[in-house]
Amino acid sequence: MTLGQDRQNKDGFFRLEVKKAIITAAGKNQRTLPLQSLVDRDGTPKTALRIIIEEVMSAGIEEVCVVIYPGDESAFKAAAGSHATQLHFVEQREPLGYGHAVHCAREFTTGQPFLLLVGDHLYVPRGPKSCAQQLVNVATAERCSVSAVQATHESKLPYYGAVGGKLVPGSKGIYQIENVIEKPTPTEAEQRLIVPGLRAGHYLCFFGMHLLTPALMEILGEQVTRAADNETIQLTPALAKLAAREHYFACELDGRRYDIGAKYGLLVAQLALALCGQDREEVLMNLVELLAGRF
Repeated sequence: MTLGQDRQNKDGFFRLEVKKAIITAAGKNQRTLPLQSLVDRDGTPKTALRIIIEEVMSAGIEEVCVVIYPGDESAFKAAAGSHATQLHFVEQREPLGYGHAVHCAREFTTGQPFLLLVGDHLYVPRGPKSCAQQLVNVATAERCSVSAVQATHESKLPYYGAVGGKLVPGSKGIYQIENVIEKPTPTEAEQRLIVPGLRAGHYLCFFGMHLLTPALMEILGEQVTRAADNETIQLTPALAKLAAREHYFACELDGRRYDIGAKYGLLVAQLALALCGQDREEVLMNLVELLAGRF
């Protein structure tokens, strides 16, 4: 029996059906990254935005809302190509934080669960199922919010939110979340985010992909209502409250995230796509020739 089935027996039937996704791309240092071009695994040149959109659609998503900087809609429509007709756009008119950006799409979600992704990450699965598809499958089976996580070395903690918890009995790579901290210090992580079974010096950091129930929008709404003028609203504190309010899991996916906003991030993401795509042999040959000529 899965935990989802167990909750069904205790709390009544609850069905989690996910048809909507939000992609955030309004940050000052993020807004141009989804417009960058790469060659996808099928050998086709695409923008990062188009690759992300195809990622979410592989999981059965039918509508996508992109949270953008004011005035960027035409550029994003062009970058989406043939997928532009399936997009909704919402502007974040003030830079008031990631949580605020997500809350800007509240009318789009209309009280439904939604897949949430950032516009500056690309995802490369190790198997046939996309990372988004894996996440939706877990959330659907467990009938609760699930955040994708990746075991990450403590040297990378300044770049990610991280979670602590315990492995769900009988599962593989699914954790009951107990603590959520935004960009913890190594000391904080060691004290509050230890997860049994991970390698020493590694912690479960966010993957840049979440499947969230309507309760998350309610929590963000409460924070926006209480916020003082120009106070930023972050997502991580809302996720911490979500963990206290209802079942909330973390899941290690069979794949890796690539932050295209990091130094050499676009290059590393392109190599990852190429090395698991149809042009793998050609790319490997070129890399060998490059390395041989250099060394």
